[in-house]
Amino acid sequence: MKNDISKMEFEDAIKELENIVKILEEGKSPLKESVALYERGTMLKKHCDKILESTQMKINQISSDKNGNFCVEEMDIPI
Repeated sequence: MKNDISKMEFEDAIKELENIVKILEEGKSPLKESVALYERGTMLKKHCDKILESTQMKINQISSDKNGNFCVEEMDIPI
């Protein structure tokens, strides 16, 4: 497992989260390990949600000018 979740790419975070879910669903881990995995999974989910929200905001902002014409502006919000 990588330690610094905040620097993980979305795909890597999702893959690790999927692995954690699989391990937890098997139910073979000791309680202490399961709790630690659950906590990491929660942090990974929050990180992925943050990336998705930021990406959604980056896609496009549609607005209209004073004449009613629509224009598309790309928003530049860092991830």
